[in-house]
Amino acid sequence: MTDFTIASFNVKNLIGPDQEFYPFQSYTPEEFAWKSDWMADQLLTLNADIVGFQEIFEEAALAKIIAETDRRGRAANEANLPDRSKRYHRKAIFRKLAYAPYDDAALAFAANVSDRAEPGKRRPGLAILSRFGFAEPVEIIQDLPHPVDIPMACLTGEADAGHYTLRRLSRPIMKARIPVKDHVISVFNCHLKSKLGEFVVPQGAQFAPETVLTAYDPGGRALGALRAALRRMAEAWVLRREILNELDLGRPVVVLGDFNDGEHAVSSEIISGETPFRNYAWMLRHNAKTSSDRYSDQEDQAIREAIDSVRLRSAEKMFLQKSLRDVVYTTAFGGVHESIDQIYMSRHFDATWDNSIAQMDYFSVFNDHLTDGSHPEAPYNKLASDHGQIMAHMRLHDHQR
Repeated sequence: MTDFTIASFNVKNLIGPDQEFYPFQSYTPEEFAWKSDWMADQLLTLNADIVGFQEIFEEAALAKIIAETDRRGRAANEANLPDRSKRYHRKAIFRKLAYAPYDDAALAFAANVSDRAEPGKRRPGLAILSRFGFAEPVEIIQDLPHPVDIPMACLTGEADAGHYTLRRLSRPIMKARIPVKDHVISVFNCHLKSKLGEFVVPQGAQFAPETVLTAYDPGGRALGALRAALRRMAEAWVLRREILNELDLGRPVVVLGDFNDGEHAVSSEIISGETPFRNYAWMLRHNAKTSSDRYSDQEDQAIREAIDSVRLRSAEKMFLQKSLRDVVYTTAFGGVHESIDQIYMSRHFDATWDNSIAQMDYFSVFNDHLTDGSHPEAPYNKLASDHGQIMAHMRLHDHQR
């Protein structure tokens, strides 16, 4: 059997010192050193074979942190691992303690096409780190060659219900084909539009009126939230389309990243696909002429298979069902703890499917650093990430079952 790990790591605005990434926000050299130190420790703790990073402004800054992680990992190996002369050097615990440097790993960076490197108006990208390298060049999806035009369904008597058009994603989606032993896994890394409202700046104005909080506009603020939600769900559909292309080719798929929504949000369900009903034989057919026109048992089985074959599984949910735990969260804000960072996977990694190639043995959440600013007693963690890191522990089967 081959074990490997895959993690998602939202780093919270990684950029070098003395560079204004958002208005009046930058790191002093000391702050950047602190953040780099924390990230290196976190990456050392993860020790993951595949890592999807979000909120990366500069590849060079990430590369330096990976190099520092390797330096610390080698020092830890030197201190913690017995040499071959020790009779107990084969103990399983030392395999668990060992750190594998990223010397031969591949790092792919996807810059945000909306990032013009203008101080105070930077836009973050993503990155993927893989100890297994990449089977082919990493694909980056952001500017859409064909805009997504979403027509709204007409109601009775309507001639045109309008539409929503998306031409560019707020942040890129990365698709990497990663070889793991005898398989090549399609790994998607994403960071969907946040819940922060999108407000339109009128022509000739310096800022959107909804941002003037001293003249609070609740209706305008709600419309901004609507725009953000529309964009996030449209981006989720673009990602879903790419996932389906891979599944149609019979490829195992893993999707990870910052969804900016919980597991049961519509955007997350767009990405994962529908969950099939237990029985469709009781449902009226789409073209029913009488109350008895229902799907047959054979059609019921075919429908459920069609839905399940393209449905993604939540690593977190599979872990909770297996472990009976109920406390998993990756963000803490306004008194609410929730999971918006996810790892989803196709049924190729579901042990209950007869043709699975692997299974998830464990799911780790690294969230001890998270604090909630709504609680005055919370420790200060401005320079750490405001997201917890998650990691799925996978085990490839020796033979397809």
